[in-house]
Amino acid sequence: MKLITPKRLVSGDKIATISMSWGGAGDLPHRYLKGKERLNQIFNLEVSETKHALQSAQWIYNHPEARANDLMDAFSDPSIKAIISNIGGDDSIRMLKYIDINVIRNNPKIFLGFSDSTITHFICLKAGLSSFYGTSLLVGFAENGAMHEYQINDINRTLFSPSVIGQIHPNKEGWTTEFLDWFDVSLQNTKRQLTLSSGWRFIRGNSIVQGPLIGGCIEVLEMLKGTDYWPDTEVWKDCILFFETSEDKPKTEYVRWWLRNYAATGILKNAKGIIFGRPYDNLHAEEYETELLKVLDEEDLYDLPVITQMDFGHTCPTFTLPYGKLAEINCIDQTFSILESEVL
Repeated sequence: MKLITPKRLVSGDKIATISMSWGGAGDLPHRYLKGKERLNQIFNLEVSETKHALQSAQWIYNHPEARANDLMDAFSDPSIKAIISNIGGDDSIRMLKYIDINVIRNNPKIFLGFSDSTITHFICLKAGLSSFYGTSLLVGFAENGAMHEYQINDINRTLFSPSVIGQIHPNKEGWTTEFLDWFDVSLQNTKRQLTLSSGWRFIRGNSIVQGPLIGGCIEVLEMLKGTDYWPDTEVWKDCILFFETSEDKPKTEYVRWWLRNYAATGILKNAKGIIFGRPYDNLHAEEYETELLKVLDEEDLYDLPVITQMDFGHTCPTFTLPYGKLAEINCIDQTFSILESEVL
């Protein structure tokens, strides 16, 4: 999988925020402004909004074509060096019929987001651009109280430095998915409680494997199957798959059924390894592991390396995963590394 590597951010760059699914930025102006402020103060970025980014959630829902146009405009604008998703949702897929792939292919730049932004990542993938599965403005940048140092370090390492990333270390400061109502303005400065992590779990494999990264939010990936944006079998070959589940906390049997589809289509058989993000509230973590191993056993994949409960997806803070970049699972030393620079 050979993808275009976007240029890195530098101090003073102009970036755009965008709402491609739920219009939470428009309905939560205090939280949006906090995230925007931190992008400016911590990373010294000039933050602008795409034309419709701050419309109400209902307006955003009613106008998928406007969301797609915002994305095309942000890619087309040479003054914009990166595009950051405000938040996920559940209907980015409604944008697909309005997308012009050539606009992205001809104007490569950083795109950052997670959850329902999986749709936009696969749009970028089809356009041949490496994008970044990582935090969004209303989540990581607008985190209650303050941004996590783990998150700040991740953004600096991933989007600002052309150096090879190397080993990614587990978050030691503690993770959180504690619910604090974003609509309650008084809670914006209340830090969420952290749960200490026992580290990532290497639940299968005894080898060292390497492969390009591809994946996303496992529920959103189900929406893409069968569309023109679902990659050909060859794209998945020899990849390290990354999956994570949303705050909807899907039933364990659903995860089993979805994984069986990856088996039936040959994707699991051709994968080099799998990494799985920590579930929301860490609910079903062990059950998901059981289902994953069950499906692998059904396919006689007894040695496929698997790491679970990793710091990406619907947990805070997170590290960022670059699509198409070469990664390594080392089951012997129990490490995970990204072996290429993520930006130029």
